[in-house]
Amino acid sequence: KGLLLAILVALVLWGFSGVYTVEPEEQALVLRFGEYHRTTDPGLHLHLPYPVESVIKVPVLTVRRVEVGDRANQRVEQESLMLTGDENIIDVQFTVFWVIADAGKFLFNIRSPERTVKDASEAAMREVIGNTDLNSALSEGRSGLASQTQALVQNILDSYDSGILITQVEP
Repeated sequence: KGLLLAILVALVLWGFSGVYTVEPEEQALVLRFGEYHRTTDPGLHLHLPYPVESVIKVPVLTVRRVEVGDRANQRVEQESLMLTGDENIIDVQFTVFWVIADAGKFLFNIRSPERTVKDASEAAMREVIGNTDLNSALSEGRSGLASQTQALVQNILDSYDSGILITQVEP
């Protein structure tokens, strides 16, 4: 009877290991035998205990930022110098703010998210600046440049199925 009771207690404790809580700023990914199974939202949830299922929690409401052309108040010329549409060189430094829109896509579809956002942002800004003349880029067109860049970066990241949402581009 003692052995049966011990086995029963062990099974109950093992079953309770499948209870988990997702905080309000998180999404949780449930993996079944290491393969993505489902995404759960904030709250109290159950999953099959280890080793059948495991849970990865991802903070999705954290606003992240990537600086292009400037790091720790040091100008990075390889990133910041761009050619305008009228063949002038302009120094552009900007910051991109982003959040995770879909945790599953974010974790499993792109390898290096920050690097991907930075490279896509730099490429998009180069395209926008390349289609703009110098006077427009330096004066009234700055807010327009930021919104065009944001839309273009989002299109690039959507084509990668990255699960990233660009919230703001700040020149």
